[in-house]
Amino acid sequence: MIETKRLPAGVYLLSFSLFAMGSAEFLMAGVLPSAAADLGVSLSSAGALITAFALGVVIGGPPFAVLSLKWPRRTALMATQAVFAVAIAVGLLSGDYWILLVTRFIAGLAYAGFFAVAAVTAISLVTPDRNARASGVVVAGLSVAMVAGGPAGTLLSNLTDWTGGFWGVVALTVLGVVACAVGLPVTTSAAPSLSGELRAMRTPRLWGVFAVTILSTAAYMVSFNYLAAMLADVLPAVWIPAVLALFGIGAFAGLSLGGRISDRRPHHALLGGGAGIAVFSVLLALFATSAVVVVPTVFLLGVAAFVLNPALYGRVFTIAASAPTLAGATTVSAFQLGISLTPALAAGALNLGASLTAIPWIGAALALATIPLVLLDRSRDRMLTC
Repeated sequence: MIETKRLPAGVYLLSFSLFAMGSAEFLMAGVLPSAAADLGVSLSSAGALITAFALGVVIGGPPFAVLSLKWPRRTALMATQAVFAVAIAVGLLSGDYWILLVTRFIAGLAYAGFFAVAAVTAISLVTPDRNARASGVVVAGLSVAMVAGGPAGTLLSNLTDWTGGFWGVVALTVLGVVACAVGLPVTTSAAPSLSGELRAMRTPRLWGVFAVTILSTAAYMVSFNYLAAMLADVLPAVWIPAVLALFGIGAFAGLSLGGRISDRRPHHALLGGGAGIAVFSVLLALFATSAVVVVPTVFLLGVAAFVLNPALYGRVFTIAASAPTLAGATTVSAFQLGISLTPALAAGALNLGASLTAIPWIGAALALATIPLVLLDRSRDRMLTC
């Protein structure tokens, strides 16, 4: 029998659901001025809506992983999507800033819970030699949300009012609930034990991978968050969204490439991605005024940044193979923590009087800091396999 190379449909279904929910993360930034005006709050207060969601994601995954250990995974996936959709809908219907702030936090908790269980479910649907590829496909839903979901939601909000895009997210999330009910098995493996999950979390190598996750995510996001500002003096404003979309397209390509490399050579993907982020960040800093250099560099930075993601998940699920749920949830929190650190890192440099070109240098330094950690993990892995 010839083994098919196609992943199970359930993996792509999970990717769609992550796209639907992840679009809400990128949409708020695009409608922030309109939301602030409608809610009657300052722009900085409206920005707290982004922070509330991010905080929910950072702290939500591990506790939910513990609470849902005995649940069938399909139940956990459907429940988190349902809570997410209800939280978003209640916040929109209330029209009240404080209720919206609370519901955004709850939505972040549910999103983190879904992300954590989805990653574990994806690897349970495939053979171990395709774990990283399956994880990469699921995470690809997030890059599609970055490239298409956020901008499309913003466009819909501009054509209606600022809530329009979020109602689209609610509709897609409900569709995801139905798809999970139809397209996923009731359970994918024996229920894990809490003691086994906690024992796996005491593995030092696992925390090394979490450190690489935080550093590498902060390394590329610190530059991405300020790309529009850096491009303002280089390109006409109408072209800036297209260049930002190039980063997302590069991210999608990086996930595809990383998923195929990482199952067999995860450390190659980690070292190549870390070095690539450092090199392309330096190019951004040195040639910030040259559109000819900056535009392709943004694409390549996206490729390098997301080549790592399947390898990071692959290492987590290899190290914590017998108890992956809590470890996978903590990986989600590590990604979000890396994202959350970037405003403080950039603000620290700018408040000291540095120019915008100092920000990619920060990214390069963070990326280089991942390399010794990856080399240490590779050394320990070789010692254990000898």
